[in-house]
Amino acid sequence: MKIAALYDIHGNLPALEAVLNELEEIEPDLVVLGGDIVSGPFPRQTLERLQQLDLRMRAIRGNGDREAVLAFDGLPLPSHMSEEAQAATNWVGRQLEQIQRDYLASLPESLTLPLEEQGEIFFCHATPHNDEDMFTPLTPQERLDTLFANTAHPIVICGHTHIQFERQTGNTRIINAGSVGMPYAERPGAYWLLLTPEGHEFRRTEYDLEAAAQLVRESGYPQAQDFANENILKIPTATEAAEFFEQLATNR
Repeated sequence: MKIAALYDIHGNLPALEAVLNELEEIEPDLVVLGGDIVSGPFPRQTLERLQQLDLRMRAIRGNGDREAVLAFDGLPLPSHMSEEAQAATNWVGRQLEQIQRDYLASLPESLTLPLEEQGEIFFCHATPHNDEDMFTPLTPQERLDTLFANTAHPIVICGHTHIQFERQTGNTRIINAGSVGMPYAERPGAYWLLLTPEGHEFRRTEYDLEAAAQLVRESGYPQAQDFANENILKIPTATEAAEFFEQLATNR
């Protein structure tokens, strides 16, 4: 069984289209969407495109999806969000149709699947315990062990920090799928994970960055310019992002 794990699309429709084109050749048995599907410049269009897929698909909820539902419902957003993030999330909520809001609200927080020789695989957005915990390649082992305490699954697939990496805690191997729409890596592109009975493969898909950036600038998204320049054309490296997230975790 081949599973394509697409995490953190963040409404980046051009990046998603490029990955879907590649999946036509790979022909996975299942596509797993790992959360934070819509929080970006093309929320409605991204969901519409995913719903057109002939591929078998399962999805889980990320914090961005949860917050988009709150925004659609006109409810207060988490107080830790900046004014800019709240403005962007409220804009995303206004773009959604009722049926799309209901779909996001119905998504489970996690998913467990068997994968032949690798055994049971657990998919979550951040950690098995919530959708906002942050850990990186630099996270101290003691803290990582705490975040994944009482996790019995041999393999956990996650995202949230947009960095492709692997860690180990006890008998559990943790694999971060990276981000389709807002990756932190050495080169721009769309990053995702392919799981097979033999193991896993970190994937990177190229797409027309200049054309995508221009579409984003025309989207009406409140942070369109920053998204185009800092999440598509030139992106933070994995090391830069990891150091930033570790600092956030230390200050909490």
